[in-house]
Formats: sequence, structure tokens, C-alpha cells
Amino acid sequence: MEKWFVASKRADFNKIGEVFHISPVTARLMRNRDLTTIEEMQRYLYGSLLDLYDPHLLKDADKGAEIIKEKIEARKKIRIISDYDVDGVSSNYILYQGLKRCGADVDYKIPDRVEDGYGINEHLIEQAAEDGIDTIITCDNGIAASAQIAYGNSLGLTIVVTDHHDIPFQKENDEITYLLPPAAAVINPKQKDCSYPFKSICGAVVVYKFIQVLYDLFQIDQKESEAFLEIAAMATVCDVMPLFDENRILVKEGLRRIRQTEIVGLQALIEANHLEDKKLSSYHFGFILGPCINASGRLTSAKEALELLLCKDKEICRQKAEALTALNAERKEMTADGVKAAKAYLESTGHVNDKVLVVYLPDCHESIAGIIAGRMKEHYHKPVFVITRTKEGLKGSGRSIEAYHMYQEMNKIKECFDKFGGHPMAAGLSMQEDRLEEFREKLNTNTTLTEEDFVEKVHIDVALPISYLSESLIKEFELLEPFGNENTKPLFAQKDLYVKGIRVLGTTGRCLKLFLSDGSQTNIEAMYFGESDGFLEELSCFCGKEEAQRVQRGLPHHIWMDVTYYPQINEWRGQKNIQIVIQNYRFKHQ
Repeated sequence: MEKWFVASKRADFNKIGEVFHISPVTARLMRNRDLTTIEEMQRYLYGSLLDLYDPHLLKDADKGAEIIKEKIEARKKIRIISDYDVDGVSSNYILYQGLKRCGADVDYKIPDRVEDGYGINEHLIEQAAEDGIDTIITCDNGIAASAQIAYGNSLGLTIVVTDHHDIPFQKENDEITYLLPPAAAVINPKQKDCSYPFKSICGAVVVYKFIQVLYDLFQIDQKESEAFLEIAAMATVCDVMPLFDENRILVKEGLRRIRQTEIVGLQALIEANHLEDKKLSSYHFGFILGPCINASGRLTSAKEALELLLCKDKEICRQKAEALTALNAERKEMTADGVKAAKAYLESTGHVNDKVLVVYLPDCHESIAGIIAGRMKEHYHKPVFVITRTKEGLKGSGRSIEAYHMYQEMNKIKECFDKFGGHPMAAGLSMQEDRLEEFREKLNTNTTLTEEDFVEKVHIDVALPISYLSESLIKEFELLEPFGNENTKPLFAQKDLYVKGIRVLGTTGRCLKLFLSDGSQTNIEAMYFGESDGFLEELSCFCGKEEAQRVQRGLPHHIWMDVTYYPQINEWRGQKNIQIVIQNYRFKHQ
């Protein structure tokens, strides 16, 4: 069930179009992304590296850089400890390469997802002390590790924290106290007294900025730091940072430079995924290259991904990239099997009717529980927890919908958990197996979700007739790229399209080509990449099997469609034609 809404934000679209030499449609799309002034739109369309914020504005960046400079000059051993996801691996790469350039005696550790869990821990600190490490730098973690960092201090270690996650706090009598770790320096834009103007940067961008400050101290040309832009851009997309303001510029620059990247391992990963002849976009970062890096942290060790990025030998890089690509293919297969198993579990147990879905997959690899939960959330449009069995007990990941603040709801029943944490839209937990049913029952008893909350809201930018589409207009929409979180790909809609025929494409039959007409002079081809079986089944349910067959064969019938779509230019054997990619649809009689 869906409800469609068309954006209604107002502005003088003709005037904006005249200023930037764009169509009123594109002007409207910018306004829909909450841009209100000409200055904001100018930066959005044409922002450059000159528009990035001064890294010295980051609280403790200068202090941390001075500490690290002293350690480098004293030949002290430095160790980097990062997270195991794309942002963590990317942060580790930038820090390692940047510190090496400054002459540091530096190595790195990445926690094991299963054995260590997230972030710095006492075991890693003890290991560092045993290895003769003097200084630890965290990246993409550490802000919530006060006890662990205090322990490191007691062992005589110097610890510098670089992170981008929210600052932990405690609330007492409506008074909030923020809990910063007792590190020698804490570099995190989310600190209350940090003057850095943009708070929504990922861990890799924090360390990119930190390295820029360090390069200033060592009088290294800042041009050299630009070699990290591709990696910082990929991390920004993969960590689902909002693609506006500074992030938009960084990702644009990273994508612009990636074809000329000097990172041999990244080029090998592009080739392993057969992207060498494609125009790379944020999609390729988020859904192809990034998942290959993530796959190592999920199924083996994130060290493999970092070693690929650090490797200079072309042949070894090729082998490593192919191995990671194969590992990601395995991860995708495991995910598909997990989604099937999750649906079967809900149907067989009757829990599919619960308002909050708790799926127990004891044999599922804990690293893909979050991905499965996300897929299930999209399918049912309900909050979903996927729970797996581990050596220590049960672990789980949750993904939510707009109407359900996952962390707050879990906080109401915290007695169920050994540990838990999260955000409005995602969460993680561990618990004992005998608390599972209690967890499910309490979540559903306490929830205030209504049936209306399960209705998916489809936000349309412009009701744009297909007759209005042109090659030049579609080309103009590229000015709005890169697309991603908070700068979504535009969504258009048209009502009353006649279905002239439907064809199933591909050996797997997962893709549909539709031939549509607006009932006057405009015909257009449309692609649908959703569940083709579900589409055809829905059509049969709507109009009957016989009529549905007539639609597919292009015979006369009475079936029309409303669609939401994004237009694209399809090129095949030198021929170009405009087509639309259908996102949402609804059938109607006419």
C-alpha cells in the first residue's frame, strides 16, 4: 500500500532558470532539495575544493597534529585502530598513508567483527602495549570508549581519537552531560564546542582533514592530500552521509578524479567489476565497489580490503580485487538465501502479522543480519529485527521505518538485552536466547504503530508528462548528481498511460520492458527492475488472467497505469532513445 505526494515548495522557477541557464523543472528540483538562495544553488551546482571548510576549525585538530608531530620526530611507534566497514577501512588507509608521508613509524589494526566487535577494546590496547606501541590513533571509532581509553592511559599509552559518531551523554533532571573519552586529543565535529561548520562528515573525511593539518605542520604541499579524495568520497557515500554542502563537493571531486586514481588497488577493483568503460557514479560507490570492501569485514577480515588499497603491485592487486569481488558475490548469495528464509519464517510462524517483525535465523551469519533486516523492512514496510545465534548468545540488527524510533523503543525494554545501541532507523543488540520471545512480545505490546504507519509514502518531485522529456533535459538533470542520502535521484510521475505491451527480459526474467503511450502522440519504452513476477501477478489480480494476457500480447484492452519514474537515455548500437525507469505503479481501468 502506498500514498503518493507531489512536492509543493514554491519559488520563482523561471527566474532561477534564467540565472543558471537551466529549465524551470531543474530549478524546481533544486528547490525541492531545500535550497532557497541563489548562493546556495550556486555552491550546489558549481562548488569546488575552494569551497571546503578550513580543517583547522576542527576542535583538537591542531592539538592532535602537534602531538603526532612530536611522536614522529621522537621515532615513537604509532598504531591506527579503525572500524571494519568501508568508512573504517578508508579512514585507516588515509591515516596510514598520510602518517607514512610525514615519516611516522606506524602500523594498523582492524578489529575482527566476530571476535572483537566494534571499535577499540581492552584486548587491542593490551596488545598494543605488549608490541611496544607508544601512541594509538582511532578512526571511525573511539568516541564512546571512555573506559577503554582510560585503561590505555593507565598503561602509559597516548591515545588520539578521530571519530564522527554522536557524543555519548547522560541526562539527569533534564540536564545533559556529554561524556568525552579521556584521550590526549578528541577530533570529532559533533563536539558541542567544535567550531567546524559542517557536522555530517564521515570518519574518513575527519582523518582527511586531520592529515591536511598535519601536512601544514610538516610543510607538505596540500595538493598531495588530494590523492585521498577518491577514498574519502567512497566512504562518504557508503556510510550514507547526507550528500549536500561539503559532502557533495567531496563526492563530486572524488568521482571526477577516480579514472586517474593512483590507487592501484582501487583501479583493480573497478576492473574486477567490469566498470572500466562505465561512467562511475555514487551508485557504483554505494552498491558495487563499497560492498566488495565491506564483504571482507563481514565474512573474513577487513585487513584484506586495506591491503588491497595499500598494494602497489598491479598483478597482486588484480588477484586481491578478484578475490574480494568473489567474496561479495558469496555475500549477496548468502543475503538472498537469508531473505528467503526470513520470509518463510514469518509466514510459517504467523509473525508476519506483527507490527514489529522479529525474525529468528539461528544459522544466519551475524554480519549480514542488518542487510537482511533492511531488505525485509523494504518488503513489508515495518520495523524489522533479524536475530542470529552466536557463541556468546543471540545477536541482532534492526532496521526501521519513519514512524518508529528504534532506539527509543528498545530503551523502554532494555531489561531484555545484554547490550544494545542505535539510532532512530537502525540498531544492534545482544541478548540471551531465553529472552527472545519476551523481546518480541514487549516490542509489539508497547508499540503505538497504526496501520497508517505501514503505508509507504512516495514523495514525487514533479508531475512531468512524458511528452515534456527531451535528451537535453535529461542531460541537464546530471547537474544534480551525485545522488544519495538527502540528495535523492529526482522522482517524476505521470497519470493515465496506456499499456501497449509488456515483455519479460533476461534469462532470469527479473526485468520487464513496457511499451506505454500517453493516449495522444507520445509513445515511450519503460523498464521495471522490481519483482517482475509480483508485477504480473498484481496485474492478473487487478484485471483477471485473460485480460492480463491481452495486455502482455499487445492486444486491445482497458488497462492504464499511473507511474513514478526517472528518465534516461538508452544507447544501443549507436542509436539513442529516451526511456523511463518505473519506480512505482498503480493499475486502473479506463
